[in-house]
Amino acid sequence: MTISAQAIVHRVVDTLQDTTSVRWPVPELVRYLNDGQREVVLYRPDATIKSATVTCVAGPKQSLPSDAAKLIDVIRNSASGTSRAVRMVAREVLDAQIPDWYGLSGQLEIVHFTYDPRDPQTFFVYPPATNTSQVDITYSAFPTDVTEPAAGSEYSDVTGNIDIPDIYGNVLIDYILYRAYSKDSEYAGNAQRAQAHYGAFANALNIEIQGTTGVSPKV
Repeated sequence: MTISAQAIVHRVVDTLQDTTSVRWPVPELVRYLNDGQREVVLYRPDATIKSATVTCVAGPKQSLPSDAAKLIDVIRNSASGTSRAVRMVAREVLDAQIPDWYGLSGQLEIVHFTYDPRDPQTFFVYPPATNTSQVDITYSAFPTDVTEPAAGSEYSDVTGNIDIPDIYGNVLIDYILYRAYSKDSEYAGNAQRAQAHYGAFANALNIEIQGTTGVSPKV
C-alpha cells in the first residue's frame, strides 16, 4: 500500500480532462476512491487480510475484531500451554450429534469452530470457551478511508496512501471513472464509458483471482 491516493486522483483527473476539477470536484473523486476500496474488498476479501490473536469471551459465541468485515479462518489455539489446531465443522453436525453443546462447560482449548457468512461478525467455538481461551485468526478488514480534502481542493491536496495492495491501483482508477461518467450519463457516450470502466474493474478482479489461484501452493 505505497501508492498515494494523490497519484490515483491525478490520473483520474487527467483522463477526465477536468484539470480544474470543476465538473468533478476532488473531494467527490476521493469519495469514489473510498467506495472503490470497499467494492474491491466486497469481491476480494483477501485484499485486506489480517492476522490477530483473539481472547475469547466465556461461551460458544465469539465476535470478530471491530475492523473485521468477515472471517477467513480460525487457525489454532494460542493461550498459554496450548497450540492445538482448530478445525472448521458444520454447525448442523454439532447440532445433530450434541444438541446441547451450546450449554457445555467452558474449556480453555478450542477444538472446532463454525461460521455462517450470513452473520459475518461472529463465529462459534466448540467446546464453549473460557474467558482465557485464545485463538489465532485471519480475517478480512474494512479498508481505511482516504481523508477527504476540503471543498475547492486540487488533486495535489489529497494526502495519504490507498489502503489496499498496490496491484489494485488501476482497478481503483477504473472504478472512479465508472462513478464519474455515471454522474454525467445523460451526455452522449458517457453511459457506455461508465459501463466499460466498470467492466474493466470487474474483469481485472476476476483475472487477478485466477492468477493468484494459479500460482498458490497446493496440496
